Amino acid sequence: MKRIVWLSVGVALGAVAYQKISAARSLASPGGINRAVASLADSVAHFADQVRAGMAEREGELRQGLGLQD
Repeated sequence: MKRIVWLSVGVALGAVAYQKISAARSLASPGGINRAVASLADSVAHFADQVRAGMAEREGELRQGLGLQD
């Protein structure tokens, strides 16, 4: 009975390790690197858009507070 349990544990660990290795291998391929860089670029662009929107909002608040509305 113990052998069946350990065999099952070994099979499960082997399957998980195989999936992790396959994912790492696909990430290291040129297509995987391109996807990672594109994702990073999208994240940076989204962050920059958020910063610009926050700056515009804060500028409007400051202008309103100082009475400089155009």
